[in-house]
This record gives sequence, C-alpha cells and structure tokens, in this order.
Amino acid sequence: MRIGIVCPYDWSAPGGVKQHINDLALSLIELGHFVNILTPATDENDLPDFVTSAGTAIGLPYNGSVARIKFDPAAFSRTRAWIRKNKFDVLHLHEPTSPSPSIIAAWSARGPIVATHHTSNQRSYAAKNMQFLLQPMMEKISARIAVSEEAKVTMVTQMGGDAVIIPNGVRVADFTKFPAKTFEAQPFKILFLGRMDESRKGLKVLLNALPKVVERFPNIECQIVGPGDPIKVDQQIEKNIKFNGMLTSLEKARAYAESDVYIAPNIGGESFGIVLLEAMSAGAVVLASDLPAFKKVLADGEAGVLFEAGNSESLSTELISLLLDTERRRLLRKQGFIRAKEFDWSNIVKQILDVYASVIKVDGDSVREDLRGQLYGRITRSGRKDRKQVLSEMTSQ
Repeated sequence: MRIGIVCPYDWSAPGGVKQHINDLALSLIELGHFVNILTPATDENDLPDFVTSAGTAIGLPYNGSVARIKFDPAAFSRTRAWIRKNKFDVLHLHEPTSPSPSIIAAWSARGPIVATHHTSNQRSYAAKNMQFLLQPMMEKISARIAVSEEAKVTMVTQMGGDAVIIPNGVRVADFTKFPAKTFEAQPFKILFLGRMDESRKGLKVLLNALPKVVERFPNIECQIVGPGDPIKVDQQIEKNIKFNGMLTSLEKARAYAESDVYIAPNIGGESFGIVLLEAMSAGAVVLASDLPAFKKVLADGEAGVLFEAGNSESLSTELISLLLDTERRRLLRKQGFIRAKEFDWSNIVKQILDVYASVIKVDGDSVREDLRGQLYGRITRSGRKDRKQVLSEMTSQ
C-alpha cells in the first residue's frame, strides 16, 4: 500500500503528534508498506528518507502552546506537487483543522482520506470561526480517528460527525535498551520532560513542590529535559536540579531508565500522554497529574500514581510517599510495563490499517489532486459556481 501522511508541525521540534507520526510510519514501513510524510521542517538537511519538507516552519500560538507550522503559498505549491508525484492509495492527515499542510492537503486532494484528531481543546475559537472554510474540507474525509475520548469530544463539538478512537502508541523496544535503575541505588532520581517555556506542561508546579521533597531527601536529583533556556530556581533546590536541554531519542531512553520516578505535572490541554508510555516502557515509575487523559493511560492509578493537577502540595506528598515505599514502586514498575505493552505500535498499527482498508474499499480509487481547489471554491464566485455544479452532478447520479 502507498500511504501519504501529513504532519502539521515542524519535524525539527519535539512533540507528541510528530512522535506519533514518526512511530506510525516506521511501523508501516516495517510491514512492507511505502510511506512518505509531508511536514514543515526548519532543518531540511537532516530529514529521514521517508520525509518530504513542506518548507520552513513559523511559530504561531495554538492550543496553549506555540505550534511551528507552515501555511503559505509555498506550502500550497509543495503539497500539491507531493500529491501529484506519489500517487498514494490513502492520504492520512493529522490535525486536519490546523492551519498547516494538513488542511492544505485536504483542500488539494480527493480520494481515500483519513484524518486523525489529537487536540483536546473545546475552546478553540479559531476552528469555530473558520468553519465556513473547514466544513467542505471535512466532507472530503472518508474516515476520522481520535486518539482519545477527549480528542473525539473536541472534534465532534467543533465539526460534528463521528470518529473511531485509536490511541497513541509507543515502540516499547526503543525504550528497553538500557537497564532500569535498581531500587536500592542512591540518590533518588526524578525526571521531567517538556518545553520549559510552556506553562501547561506544569514545570512550575514541580519546582514549587521540590523544597518539601528536598527537605526529606537532601541528595535527590531532578533532571529537567526539554527545549528552552534554564529558568531561575529557588536557592534551596538549585543544587538538586540539572537542566539538560534537548536529548536524542537514545539519550531520552537512557534518561527514563536511570530515573526512579518520571513526573508529568501537566495542568491541561493533554489528549493522551505518550511520554507516560515511554517512561513505563523504560522502567520508570510514573507520577502524573490527574488529567482525564493521564488517568486513562495509567488505568486510574493501577499503572502509576496520580496527584491533583496544579497542586504542588499534592505532588510533593505523593512523591515522598512513593520514594519511601520500595515495594510499591516495584509493583508499579511491573504494572506500568504491562500497561505500556498494550499500546505497543505492533498492536496499534493493525487498527489503523483496518481503517485504511475500509476507505480504500469504499472509494475504490487512489488519491489524486482536486483541481477544483476547495479554498478557491469557497472564496470566489467562479469557484462557488463550480462547486454547485459538482454537487448537482453528484446528486443526479
């Protein structure tokens, strides 16, 4: 099968959606399928051979973060050329309502199209205000996937319709390359992974919790991994914190394995939690805020520990309790790994292939360029006339 996947965000920047797309592509390629990804890319010289650049990304506020996307005439040109060149059997768009190559591809293509919705944000005024332009694009999509119930609710609220829920996956084997830290080894080590300048990742919640933890465990080490400049911290905990910036995939796997506890203090805007699965795959015990998406990944606390989102006191109390209870951490490591295996891409990719097969069977045609041009067709008189003619022809058939 020839599969085209569109990533809306900069391939050069870390992120859950990009990681999902990369792992999906690798899993499909391992099964013998042809896959090519179209994506914005700040660094076009360091792309895998299965990735095509849609051009250099720019940063725009989106869903409480800064999304690095590409949405300009050059992106339109590259997207249409990519569709013409590759003759895909199915086109898989991620975040199809974001201003990115995903929405451009939906406007520019016809045939079997699948869309995956990742975002959990029912207050997206941009999506609601752009419904005039988005609705005809959404009508062209043959099947829709949501990575969680929260993402599905967001999609239905904003655009209507329905979606099958297929969760994010993790390539468990990628995170078992290093031995997990022994329970007896000292000092204790905890890990945070996320963008330091993004408030919804909850770094401040963790930093506010640490003084109480350091009082109980003076030698504890807290490693903070992610893009952004190191921030000023309280002098009481300064010696316990190490800022590591960006890590390679292999370095990240090692960081998980060398940690006693991985902490996810996120305060909102999460539709799943791939990092939780990565940490559990590597043998780290997970301590996460009780966001609905995180609770589901952790099986309501059976595979990890939950604390009240945004509450530093709750975080410190649960962390101290966890570090004092070796047997509890031993059980949680075991349960966490079992839970992560349920989301291994070897299982998840089969569900996505079933969706592909269903739309190819229904449409019976390959992906091709839509010469009508959906954007043109909504904002010009001649385009609207052409659209009415096409709809009339479809009705009469």
